[in-house]
Amino acid sequence: MTGPVIHTYRAAEPGLFVNSYLVEAEAGVVVVNGVLGLVQDQEVPVYAAASVARVIEEIAEAKREQWSPVYGAEWPAKTYYPNSPLSDGTQIRFGELTFTVRELGAAESHADSYFLLSADGRAPAAFVGDLAFHGMHAYTADGHSARWLAALDALASELADAGTLYPGHGDPAGPGVLAEQRRYLLYYRELVRRLCGGGATVPPAARAELEDAMQAFLPGAPLTWMIGLGADAVAGELAAADRAGREN
Repeated sequence: MTGPVIHTYRAAEPGLFVNSYLVEAEAGVVVVNGVLGLVQDQEVPVYAAASVARVIEEIAEAKREQWSPVYGAEWPAKTYYPNSPLSDGTQIRFGELTFTVRELGAAESHADSYFLLSADGRAPAAFVGDLAFHGMHAYTADGHSARWLAALDALASELADAGTLYPGHGDPAGPGVLAEQRRYLLYYRELVRRLCGGGATVPPAARAELEDAMQAFLPGAPLTWMIGLGADAVAGELAAADRAGREN
């Protein structure tokens, strides 16, 4: 083997097309995402950025209550929590592979991070999770779109030299996928701002316009139900920012 080989496993549509990656190297295999079915009760280190690990523990039960009625038995009955939290900038080595964790704070979710993979002098690769949805409608319901945009601005310089970015949803791509995600969020926010009329929610009558406009922006993209899912969260975020601006 001349270098690591990265295999992609993609869930079906009910699983939101979530990607899991297997990084095959001389020393063994590192799995990125989707670990419960593999580790179960085995003594295996499961790494995550410390902030991500903390948020997983804080919201796991609330997420189960929210999504179990939708997904039924497909939603895990228990959550496997990371057992090896990492602080920002920590490096871990597996033979010829070096992974560096980068914590970004709230962005797509309440805590986001990415792992940079370096191996044998090759251009680094980055596993960016949900920081970029490639060719799919994005989840905005956690209401951090402004901070997500700021994170994408930081990533544009941090990952400018990365060879390939491996997203949580969609095909691997070059660093340009970050700019595509940025354009998506900017357009979504502008539509929500106009349609909510300064309020903290998008009126039901305006939701069809939002969905039509976003589908025209990203024709044929899957996960269209996410368009409306995040509308009120982003409207509330924008309204709160406007109030704060008037008070300062």
